[in-house]
Amino acid sequence: MAVETTIGYHMRVSRTQTLVQLNDELIRRLDERAAREGRSRSSLIREAIETYMVDEARDEISRQIIAGYERIPETDEEMAWAEASAREMIEEEPW
Repeated sequence: MAVETTIGYHMRVSRTQTLVQLNDELIRRLDERAAREGRSRSSLIREAIETYMVDEARDEISRQIIAGYERIPETDEEMAWAEASAREMIEEEPW
Protein backbone atom coordinates (compact mmCIF):
# COMPACT_ATOMS: atom_id res chain seq x y z
CA MET A 1 0.00 0.00 0.00
CA ALA A 2 1.54 3.31 -1.09
CA VAL A 3 1.25 6.29 1.23
CA GLU A 4 2.01 9.86 0.23
CA THR A 5 3.58 12.07 2.89
CA THR A 6 4.05 15.84 2.81
CA ILE A 7 7.46 17.14 3.85
CA GLY A 8 7.79 20.86 4.48
CA TYR A 9 5.24 23.04 2.72
CA HIS A 10 4.81 21.36 -0.63
CA MET A 11 7.22 18.45 -1.12
CA ARG A 12 5.45 15.08 -1.37
CA VAL A 13 7.17 11.72 -0.92
CA SER A 14 5.48 8.45 -1.81
CA ARG A 15 6.20 5.49 0.46
CA THR A 16 5.19 1.84 0.27
CA GLN A 17 4.70 -0.20 3.40
CA THR A 18 6.56 -3.52 3.56
CA LEU A 19 6.86 -6.33 6.07
CA VAL A 20 10.27 -7.23 7.47
CA GLN A 21 10.84 -10.01 9.98
CA LEU A 22 13.46 -9.29 12.66
CA ASN A 23 14.62 -11.37 15.61
CA ASP A 24 13.98 -10.29 19.21
CA GLU A 25 17.56 -9.11 19.79
CA LEU A 26 17.54 -6.86 16.75
CA ILE A 27 14.14 -5.41 17.73
CA ARG A 28 15.44 -4.74 21.26
CA ARG A 29 18.52 -2.94 19.94
CA LEU A 30 16.46 -1.04 17.39
CA ASP A 31 13.98 0.08 20.05
CA GLU A 32 16.78 1.16 22.39
CA ARG A 33 18.38 3.28 19.70
CA ALA A 34 15.04 4.71 18.59
CA ALA A 35 14.28 5.74 22.18
CA ARG A 36 17.77 7.19 22.66
CA GLU A 37 17.47 9.26 19.47
CA GLY A 38 13.77 10.07 19.81
CA ARG A 39 12.98 8.44 16.47
CA SER A 40 10.74 5.70 15.16
CA ARG A 41 11.76 2.19 14.15
CA SER A 42 10.70 3.00 10.60
CA SER A 43 12.93 6.05 10.46
CA LEU A 44 15.96 4.09 11.66
CA ILE A 45 15.29 1.21 9.25
CA ARG A 46 14.87 3.61 6.30
CA GLU A 47 18.14 5.34 7.16
CA ALA A 48 19.96 2.01 7.52
CA ILE A 49 18.73 0.84 4.10
CA GLU A 50 19.62 4.17 2.47
CA THR A 51 23.12 4.00 3.99
CA TYR A 52 23.50 0.41 2.80
CA MET A 53 22.49 1.39 -0.74
CA VAL A 54 24.89 4.38 -0.80
CA ASP A 55 27.71 2.16 0.47
CA GLU A 56 26.91 -0.40 -2.23
CA ALA A 57 27.00 2.29 -4.94
CA ARG A 58 30.30 3.67 -3.58
CA ASP A 59 31.80 0.17 -3.55
CA GLU A 60 30.73 -0.37 -7.18
CA ILE A 61 32.39 2.90 -8.21
CA SER A 62 35.59 1.80 -6.44
CA ARG A 63 35.47 -1.58 -8.24
CA GLN A 64 35.07 0.19 -11.58
CA ILE A 65 38.00 2.54 -10.88
CA ILE A 66 40.23 -0.39 -9.91
CA ALA A 67 39.16 -2.32 -13.02
CA GLY A 68 40.01 0.73 -15.15
CA TYR A 69 43.50 0.96 -13.69
CA GLU A 70 43.97 -2.76 -14.21
CA ARG A 71 42.96 -2.39 -17.87
CA ILE A 72 45.07 0.73 -18.42
CA PRO A 73 47.78 0.98 -15.74
CA GLU A 74 49.54 4.25 -14.99
CA THR A 75 52.72 4.93 -16.91
CA ASP A 76 56.04 5.51 -15.15
CA GLU A 77 55.77 9.16 -16.17
CA GLU A 78 52.31 9.49 -14.57
CA MET A 79 53.52 7.82 -11.37
CA ALA A 80 56.54 10.16 -11.18
CA TRP A 81 54.27 13.19 -11.66
CA ALA A 82 51.86 11.96 -8.96
CA GLU A 83 54.68 11.37 -6.48
CA ALA A 84 56.24 14.78 -7.19
CA SER A 85 52.85 16.47 -6.75
CA ALA A 86 52.22 14.65 -3.48
CA ARG A 87 55.64 15.61 -2.14
CA GLU A 88 55.05 19.24 -3.12
CA MET A 89 51.70 19.33 -1.34
CA ILE A 90 53.17 17.76 1.81
CA GLU A 91 56.06 20.25 1.84
CA GLU A 92 53.54 23.12 1.66
CA GLU A 93 51.77 21.93 4.82
CA PRO A 94 52.54 24.14 7.85
CA TRP A 95 53.37 21.30 10.23
